[in-house]
Amino acid sequence: MAVRAPASQGDASAERYLFVDRNQVGNPASQADWTAKRLVWVPSERHGFEAAGLREEREDEMLVELAENGRQVLVAKDDIQKMNPPKFTKVEDMAELTCLNEASVLHNLKDRYYSGLIYTYSGLFCVVINPYKNLPIYTEQIVEMYRGKKRHEMPPHIYAISEAAYRSMLQDREDQSILCTGESGAGKTENTKKVIQYLAHVASSHKARKDHNVPGELERQLLQANPILEAFGNAKTVKNDNSSRFGKFIRINFDVAGYIVGANIETYLLEKSRAIRQAKDERTFHIFYQLLVGAGEHMKGKSLFVLPKEQRARLPSFALSDHIFLKLGCLSP
Repeated sequence: MAVRAPASQGDASAERYLFVDRNQVGNPASQADWTAKRLVWVPSERHGFEAAGLREEREDEMLVELAENGRQVLVAKDDIQKMNPPKFTKVEDMAELTCLNEASVLHNLKDRYYSGLIYTYSGLFCVVINPYKNLPIYTEQIVEMYRGKKRHEMPPHIYAISEAAYRSMLQDREDQSILCTGESGAGKTENTKKVIQYLAHVASSHKARKDHNVPGELERQLLQANPILEAFGNAKTVKNDNSSRFGKFIRINFDVAGYIVGANIETYLLEKSRAIRQAKDERTFHIFYQLLVGAGEHMKGKSLFVLPKEQRARLPSFALSDHIFLKLGCLSP
């Protein structure tokens, strides 16, 4: 379990999104309540699962009392799942749970998420839930907090995963891989950028390290490649305003001392059809809108994408709706 270290004033606001206050969880009163009521998890149409106390056993069913409203219901024995003791509340690694079942995993993730803790370990994996807002846990000060630390010494974070991979590469002299996977809008693109940000900081060149940890030219190029890729390969969808419509494999090369010496990015499975046709409430790739916003009247007049000149002449001014391939989906940002 991660131990909270004395924090500076700048890090204090970030701590609530990283550390669990163990003084507020697993208190004796909660433990006594859990034992007395014999609390378990039962299916719920509204919440997925909800807490209930065991009351009576009846052949293949159990009479339980719902903790939320005190109502008593009959539940099939096979649908009841054990609840972990209160000391496991908001546990950082779900592999430590005594009762590792679906209800307990979902409850722990939900409990941590509502407390602002978006990162949770599950064995070798790091589960991330998109907060849909900016959190102050990606600053250079936070990078330095995780630098050189073992995974169990710090709370769950994408930086801890990056640090573990980097140190394993240096110690074992073997290639390391980090796979970011999930559904659209889960945060794959953003967390990939955080991995690159971390490695660019801790593995900067000799020259960059002497210059107050300012990234060198190679590291800067690596960080600046993402906006270009996103312009040509990302688009707005129903689920995600910046959805990657392609896959990418990023390979970063290091020298024997652990400094970045090169990188290459391979892209594949680009959704080319989006360039000419979009579904309702979706848009084509960002680059088209960016080009048209920055284009002058002369360039707009030469564009092969816009409506014929005689049709545009009847319009008050050039707009996105003039663009044949942009007006098929959603025109709003």
